[in-house]
Amino acid sequence: MDIEFMWKDENSTGGNCPALYRTAGGDYVVQGARLDADTRARLRDLAESEDAVVVPANVLDRLRGAL
Repeated sequence: MDIEFMWKDENSTGGNCPALYRTAGGDYVVQGARLDADTRARLRDLAESEDAVVVPANVLDRLRGAL
C-alpha cells in the first residue's frame, strides 16, 4: 500500500507516533498506541484482521482544515 505521511501528534517528543497518513486511494492510516486488553475487549465485532489504536484529538482535528 502506498502511503504519505501527513502529520503527527503536536505533543509528541519522539518518533512519528501518533500520526496520520493518506493512502494513494484517498483512505487514511492511523498510527498510535495499542489499546490495553480491557479496552480492546470492549470493541464490537473486532475481526482477527483488525486492530485499534488511541489517537489524540489534535491529530484528527487537523483533518477539518486539510479536506
